[in-house]
Amino acid sequence: MQIILKENVEGLGQIGDLVNVKPGYARNFLIPQSLAILANTGNVRELEHQKRQMERKLQLLTQQATVLKGKIEALTLVFEHRAGEDGKLFGSVTSQEIAAKLQEAGIEVDRKKIQMEEPIKTLGEHEVPVKLQAKVTACAKVVVNAVVE
Repeated sequence: MQIILKENVEGLGQIGDLVNVKPGYARNFLIPQSLAILANTGNVRELEHQKRQMERKLQLLTQQATVLKGKIEALTLVFEHRAGEDGKLFGSVTSQEIAAKLQEAGIEVDRKKIQMEEPIKTLGEHEVPVKLQAKVTACAKVVVNAVVE
């Protein structure tokens, strides 16, 4: 019996998969639990339509994320902090500060999307990955200078 999965079922498949199962398993467990629906022509056509819509949405998100990636990579974010003589900062540059600088430049990015393993604590140039939508990652160029007093 062919069914279309509405939920991920371990050992069987993912959402939207068209799978063959024994009739008793489908009638007694999958369909009553709302884990699957019967794969008739109408339901299969609806599934294909939904997949096409999802692909279009993903394409649009990817295009938007690519444009945003270009804007982020064109910027150079400059921070000035107090530093010791050996080049170590007395504080650090955090993802929150980077998000604020990006916002000043007109780019809205959630600080949780800025992938820093630890805050920047040294002077110089740093590459900071920024995870965008649809598996697109941009590298923000961050320059940390010492404050001249």
